[in-house]
Amino acid sequence: MKLLLLSDHESPYLWDYYQPGRLKKYDLILSCGDLKADYLSFIVTMSNRPLLYVPGNHDANYNVHPPEGCTCIDDKIYVHNGLRILGLGGSPVYNGGPNQYTERQMNWRIKRLGLKIKMAGGVDIVLTHAPAAGYGDATDYAHRGFECLNELMDKYKPQFLIHGHVHMNYGHNIPRELERGGTRIINAYERYEIDI
Repeated sequence: MKLLLLSDHESPYLWDYYQPGRLKKYDLILSCGDLKADYLSFIVTMSNRPLLYVPGNHDANYNVHPPEGCTCIDDKIYVHNGLRILGLGGSPVYNGGPNQYTERQMNWRIKRLGLKIKMAGGVDIVLTHAPAAGYGDATDYAHRGFECLNELMDKYKPQFLIHGHVHMNYGHNIPRELERGGTRIINAYERYEIDI
């Protein structure tokens, strides 16, 4: 199964310079947030593939103008062709804006999903906006990661944790991929593809 990952920056390759058939090779599209609703609606329309998303810290308008044809999986487990995907949008609190959570609040969100994860038999992909602490996060206050995401990886051992929030153009040493205990951690900034 080929997945297209999107986050934080609308890709000119997929929008401004889109060519018909460019999205045909993907089976599923996952968005980590902070993308225009119109962009996601365009991608899902042109691809004719399922597009699952979680909101980022700049997606307050999703409540009024959600991406049409897309599925929000925030605080849910979504199963696609046997692939179990857990959605946890938002970022750590840094200015009191929308979709921002304290470490305690994010930990509570994860704990509330524990029974659903157990009933699903585990989770294969964790789709987040913010990264895990120490794994792809940044040193500034607004782009730190959640420690409870490390605990989630240790407990449920997902194949992937896919996040956004930390833009690859913030610096030359920002890693695209990392690993923790067998979980592949991927920064989905702009666009990236993986095979499962």
